[in-house]
Amino acid sequence: MSPSAQRIDVHQHVVPGFYRDELARAGITDAGGRALPDWSAESALQQMDLLETATAIVSVSTPATGFLTDPVAAADLARRLNDHCASLVSDHPGRFGFFAALPMPAAGAPAAEAVRALDELHADGVTLLANNHGTYLGAGGQEVLWRALDDRGAVVFVHPADLPAQPVSGIPAFAADFLLDTTRAAYLLVRNGIVRRYPNIRFILSHAGGFVPYASHRMAVTLANDTSRSPLDVLDDFRTFYFDTALSSSPAALPTLLAFARPGHVLFGSDWPFAPTPAGQYFANGLDTGVDAGTLEAVNRTNAEALFPRLATTDPAPATALPAPVRIRHAVQRAAARLAFKLVQPGTD
Repeated sequence: MSPSAQRIDVHQHVVPGFYRDELARAGITDAGGRALPDWSAESALQQMDLLETATAIVSVSTPATGFLTDPVAAADLARRLNDHCASLVSDHPGRFGFFAALPMPAAGAPAAEAVRALDELHADGVTLLANNHGTYLGAGGQEVLWRALDDRGAVVFVHPADLPAQPVSGIPAFAADFLLDTTRAAYLLVRNGIVRRYPNIRFILSHAGGFVPYASHRMAVTLANDTSRSPLDVLDDFRTFYFDTALSSSPAALPTLLAFARPGHVLFGSDWPFAPTPAGQYFANGLDTGVDAGTLEAVNRTNAEALFPRLATTDPAPATALPAPVRIRHAVQRAAARLAFKLVQPGTD
């Protein structure tokens, strides 16, 4: 680990070999239109050193366990994934945490696995896809899970999935549909009162919340008309969400996110390895050059420390001095990424 590493990455994925094999047996070779990337703990740590990330809280991306039609098989796969992530955390003290996978959308199994993962494996939270076979978070029939999570003051990392509709040729799901999927889930969590009835759950919305910050007032007016609530109350509910910066800390998106989110509610995210390293560098540069030093420190680390207190009280692994060739290579890569970021920004004319 680089001595200067400080970021806490709340949006990083794992693709264990046994999970890739399960997906292959089901004929699945991509997620959201992006080919399944190679993954290993070693490659994750290399990427973290490049982005100066101290700790990554990892999760399983879409389709999670939802591609399995047998509930027993889905529950078993979730357990294997969570046991694997727990071992990753113990094998690399201070470098990893994890959001537990849950076997959605079955009735009681998700709550049972959430309890096991949070109470026994000490997961940092759980991952929930925005929709599972067309059933969105916030729909009916999820109360048992919400109660279990609320009782534990759990963090819920909301990750998008494929929309329950036919894809449009030429538009990969990760490029646009994922943003709508997250927005739909957030809308229903607010509309159906989940964020109010279960105030101890802290929801993190991936990719800066999709369209939530940008369209928040439009949605608030719609919901106020639909529910007879005040638009200000609705906006307040939307602002209870936390947001990560994965693929979103651009000069266009970042100001809107910071203007909308409550102080302390924006967290660093990379989306590695589904977002390749150059993309991670690009958006990390957008954050590094787009905010003041205090905001940068908050987004990089202190906001996450407040949400995950163990990261503020647990000493990180001792920094290991990287070999000189690696340090030089990282410096060159960072300089090249900064230059590339500057070159592609639109002009002001």
